[in-house]
Amino acid sequence: MDVLADIERAIGPIPKAPIIGGEVVAGAEVISVVDPATEKTITEIGAGDVATGVRAVDAAADALRAWTETSPRRRSDVLRRTYDLMHERAEALAQLIVLENGKSLTDARAEVSYAAEFFRWYSEEAVRLSGTVATAPSGTNNILVLRQPIGVSLLITPWNFPAAMATRKIGPALAAGCSVVLKPASETPLTALAIAGILTEAGVPDGVVNVVPSRQSGPLASHLLDDDRVRKVSFTGSTEVGRTLLGHASRSIVSASMELGGNAPFVVLADADLDLAVSGAMVAKLRNGGSACTAANRFLVHESVAGEFASRFAAAMAGLTVGPGLDPGTDIGPLVNVKTRDKVAGLVQTALDDGATPVVGAEVPDRPGYYYAPTVLGDVAQDSAILGQEIFGPVAPVVPFADLDEAIALANATEFGLVSYVYTGDLARGLAVSERLDSGMVGLNRPVVSDPAAPFGGTKQSGLGREGGHEGMLEFTESKYIALDW
Repeated sequence: MDVLADIERAIGPIPKAPIIGGEVVAGAEVISVVDPATEKTITEIGAGDVATGVRAVDAAADALRAWTETSPRRRSDVLRRTYDLMHERAEALAQLIVLENGKSLTDARAEVSYAAEFFRWYSEEAVRLSGTVATAPSGTNNILVLRQPIGVSLLITPWNFPAAMATRKIGPALAAGCSVVLKPASETPLTALAIAGILTEAGVPDGVVNVVPSRQSGPLASHLLDDDRVRKVSFTGSTEVGRTLLGHASRSIVSASMELGGNAPFVVLADADLDLAVSGAMVAKLRNGGSACTAANRFLVHESVAGEFASRFAAAMAGLTVGPGLDPGTDIGPLVNVKTRDKVAGLVQTALDDGATPVVGAEVPDRPGYYYAPTVLGDVAQDSAILGQEIFGPVAPVVPFADLDEAIALANATEFGLVSYVYTGDLARGLAVSERLDSGMVGLNRPVVSDPAAPFGGTKQSGLGREGGHEGMLEFTESKYIALDW
């Protein structure tokens, strides 16, 4: 059975090459898109090089003025139509995500719903890009402030949420009146190309959204950031790559939004409802199979309940079905590639060498595909290397703590500050702990924080700026102040 052919019958042909100015152009090289569940090639697509990227900027620059001058209501209608089309084709889009990403069909369906919501939210925000009018305190003039689109925007997205990370950037950019060049991850280009087709069908003019899959990510981004027509870069990915992009953006004075790495603590206080905490841990850890920047990475549990928490958590993990994402009964699919799988296995082995106890899992299943068994590690040392970086897989290290101050110190002992989770039976204590945690977001007795209407982003090395909410659209604007008298 040709799954990709079935998907294309449902959503239409997916271009297998860059989309520039509404046309499919020849690729300079070839990317093989691999199914992580079988390690077999799904299809091959044409990939762009630096020259392809320049052509995409040409198209975006040519389309910019007309799109900027398009009425907010018209931009809103186009975004809302895109939302409707994504919902009509949700099942096929979910299957496409599974095919190239590996996640379970349940996770993929949730991603499509979440991804589409960015178009609905920003269809509503597009008509609310308001400025301000004030009188200068001196009384000498009036202050008129306009919010204008920043211009051509370079969007760089990762493989773990190939639909949602694209729509979270495209939605606000188009709502603000910007044109874009999207560079999706080379592991998952098909989803981005499919969404571009839906945007065109919904009425987005040629050249407003251009998609350039490429293996030459560094040279492509570097060259485009030197192009004075590119005024914005929005990147989701590793902190290491983000630092490089920020350095280049600073040299070119390009506005930058960065959603980078995470190392989320999941803090369970002694008075927490353990049933609620374990069910929350399953979601916070295993959404997207653990391959999420928001994934709970370190489980800091009060020593009085740490053993029971780890035992219950392991029992829940042991009940999961690991297999191909397209199988209806699958809970956990494969990781995206062998490099990611081997990294996870290496981190677990290092933790075991440091004295951690394998409560469940801690092994690579003997089967084709990039699988890793859902794992809980108990008695993890507070200085274990596994606690210092994103695991990006279905592995949960449990660390006991003695008191609240120690828990907060451990939670904040990282260069990252994207999201934290707190479970407690005392709301006042939970709010007080949330204020002391150095992260941009906190889930209080709740395992999911992502919402298109909320500002998503972190502190410290987890990035700059916010995506989602009204703030997400403002990231794609410039403030213009006009001084006048009347």
